[in-house]
Amino acid sequence: MNSFDLLTKSVLFNGLNSSDIEALLNCMEAKQKHYQKGDVIVYEQEEVHELGIIVSGTAISNKVNILGKEIIVTLHHAGTYSALLTALSIQRKCPMSIHAIEPLHLLKIPRKSLFSYYPEHELAHRLFLSNLFDSVSERALELHDRNDCLIMPSIREKVITFLSRISKEKNAISFKIPFNREEMAQYLDVDRSALSRELSAMQKEGIIEYHKDLFKIKSNYS
Repeated sequence: MNSFDLLTKSVLFNGLNSSDIEALLNCMEAKQKHYQKGDVIVYEQEEVHELGIIVSGTAISNKVNILGKEIIVTLHHAGTYSALLTALSIQRKCPMSIHAIEPLHLLKIPRKSLFSYYPEHELAHRLFLSNLFDSVSERALELHDRNDCLIMPSIREKVITFLSRISKEKNAISFKIPFNREEMAQYLDVDRSALSRELSAMQKEGIIEYHKDLFKIKSNYS
């Protein structure tokens, strides 16, 4: 499967086939770049002039606070995008760093190309822009979901909020979370040891069951 076939699964290209995508991206002067695990895609406070679309691989956005503590903001999977909100702003520096957590294939579209006029591909471009605006709304909601976790006063409430959201997204009481334990602690902005103790207590109380990244919400979950 080539890159353009893979991109048909991206929300940014909903409704477009691989031929439409290839033609449109050629007009938009999109460039491909490959990263290895650990490579930085965007540095915190870097000016971003391109929209990055992940063709394959996974990236993570994180910030380091004034105490040197790393906090995970979000994960970026294949078909999603990096630095979306920053790329669409003018003279705004990226508020977080983004790096690959596995080998990653990225497609970069210059900001100036996003809103140019392409008469030969007008319908495809209109659909792309519609998908792009939907994606901006979705990203804002993702950040809202993260904030819902952060404002909870206790570790247990943070965990409950986090697991409840994933359960609703998966429409299941058993599911995998996208983080290992260290990453989960960073995402919830809590100490890893304290998180492990709380998860263990919740399992003993029959609230949840878990093994590594697999969780199950029990019937008396509250």
